[in-house]
Amino acid sequence: MRYAKRGRLRFTSHRDISRAVERAVRRAGIPVAYSAGFSPHPKISYAGAAPTGVASEAEYLEIGVTTQCDPEQVKQGLDGSLPPGLDVLDVVEAGPGALADRLEISEWEVRLPGADRELAEVAAEKFLAEGTVEVERLTKKGLRRFDAREAVLGLKVSEGTDRTAAQVHGGPCVILRMVVRHMTPAVRPDDVLTGLRLVADFAPPVPPEVTRLAQGPLDASTGELADPLGLDRDTTRGGEAGPVGEHVAG
Repeated sequence: MRYAKRGRLRFTSHRDISRAVERAVRRAGIPVAYSAGFSPHPKISYAGAAPTGVASEAEYLEIGVTTQCDPEQVKQGLDGSLPPGLDVLDVVEAGPGALADRLEISEWEVRLPGADRELAEVAAEKFLAEGTVEVERLTKKGLRRFDAREAVLGLKVSEGTDRTAAQVHGGPCVILRMVVRHMTPAVRPDDVLTGLRLVADFAPPVPPEVTRLAQGPLDASTGELADPLGLDRDTTRGGEAGPVGEHVAG
């Protein structure tokens, strides 16, 4: 399943989102499978979740079900049971292979209200020209230092005047579009912004507003992001019956 995290829901923690999804699954009457053991829990797994405070048009999860379900009915049932701002965009029956393994790259949009476009362009050029840009971030295991440059496959600067994600009107807004490979440790948009500050002393005047636009595998033929659910659609196209037993709606 692909879903969006929009508006004020971008500030919702992953734990709260998982609780909302579990309630929606029950309300929609989806025959969810449960784990075995002393404390069974619904078989719902999340792949590549965006950080708290970040909006997204491309969040993914898988739901294990006990009987085969119609993807469109699952989509409508879940979308109608989730709060506004958590919007179900696509549901397919899962084919072979792990969904998480296909989420190799993310495309991000970073809005910087009040920033100077020329300074942003110079900073982006300097960042891309560097072989290594080491940044530091405080993690659960303490302060960690890593290269933010290697993961960045593309970084473009543009300008827009539309509302920001917080629905705040203002002057021209600098927009960074970045394509970032998923690595360990994960390189996030704020790490790239830290890198821009280090190489060019570029820092936005107000906190950035970040939205993940897409995530998926890299198409070797086009160099673009591919649909991570495309393989499942190809596998189940034509009305073929899925395997007997537990099914997964992805």
